[in-house]
Amino acid sequence: MSRHLVIGGARSGKSRFAQAMAEAHAGDIELIVTAEIWDAEMAERIAKHRAERPAHWHVTEAPLALPEAISNLCQSGSFVLVDCLTLWLSNILCTQPDRLPDQLERLYTAIEAAQGTLVMVSNEVGWSIVPENKLARLFRDEQGRLNQGIATRCEQVTLVAAGLPLQLKGA
Repeated sequence: MSRHLVIGGARSGKSRFAQAMAEAHAGDIELIVTAEIWDAEMAERIAKHRAERPAHWHVTEAPLALPEAISNLCQSGSFVLVDCLTLWLSNILCTQPDRLPDQLERLYTAIEAAQGTLVMVSNEVGWSIVPENKLARLFRDEQGRLNQGIATRCEQVTLVAAGLPLQLKGA
């Protein structure tokens, strides 16, 4: 059993790093994606990701039901990649903000009970200027809290910047 958080800024190489970990795994790969198509630009991004990912990966879409997806897929011997926690949090905050505390508890419980290998990708968004609007500040603060909560439950944490991994926790 291994839980690993891969964190970094936008276009830092964090997803590429996590995907390389998955490709090095000898068995099946379960990929949990959290993005939703809200506009043409997001549709284009998702199409690009689909085209680039290996065809043999098993994909589960979980824009809101991430805790359930982790619980269902993280079995002994499995390799589960979640890409990404940031979009999941955004989905929760935009559609059911009053359920965030409950959703976080369910997510943490699923992660703690996970078997096999669980690799989760998340954005570090707190290194920039303070956002000017309330929702953006709330998102930044909740993302920071989420990353801390996930990091405490992981054996390994890797920060990726400029495509270079820096081990923050674990081997």
